[in-house]
Amino acid sequence: MKVNKADIVISAVSPAQYPRTGLPEVALAGRSNVGKSSFINTLINRKGLARTSSKPGKTQTLNYYIIEDKFYFVDVPGYGYAKVSKTERAKWGEMLETYFTQREPLKVTLCVIDFRHPATVDDKQMYQFLKHFGIPIIVVATKADKIPRSKWNKHTKISKESLGFDPEDDFVLFSSETGEGKDEAWRLIEGYLAKKKNKD
Repeated sequence: MKVNKADIVISAVSPAQYPRTGLPEVALAGRSNVGKSSFINTLINRKGLARTSSKPGKTQTLNYYIIEDKFYFVDVPGYGYAKVSKTERAKWGEMLETYFTQREPLKVTLCVIDFRHPATVDDKQMYQFLKHFGIPIIVVATKADKIPRSKWNKHTKISKESLGFDPEDDFVLFSSETGEGKDEAWRLIEGYLAKKKNKD
């Protein structure tokens, strides 16, 4: 997809603030500083639309970006950051659960992990949570440029095993530095956006 138009429309904390346009949504879930904002910026060819932060845990809202007036990227709060209070974490958990289990326009969730390391306990919990509720998933392994290409197979195996990856899901290696995986990610996302809602 060639993107000429992209804007942030709202930072929401509750369903009352979610857009009511009925446009499809693509959520991004991942721990703090895993590269979700860089992923969005790379896909839409814009350097600073999705705000990248040097302070993990800063995104505390569901950030809605409208793309080409056709669909939304929804960047959800990063998880797994130790300095966030338990109360704050519980609030985020509630907000995410409400969104993922009740949001009708949600088409697919990009489960974003760091390719350099095995999936964390939080990564695995998020992945299993999405699986439990039958939410379609594309696993995006970021920072692929930090690993020599000769070791990609090994790291892919480690990532999948540590995540408890289901072979029926899609797995994309991605780098915001080199653009690796950008076309593949778009191809998969567009596939989900084109799917009609099941009538059952």
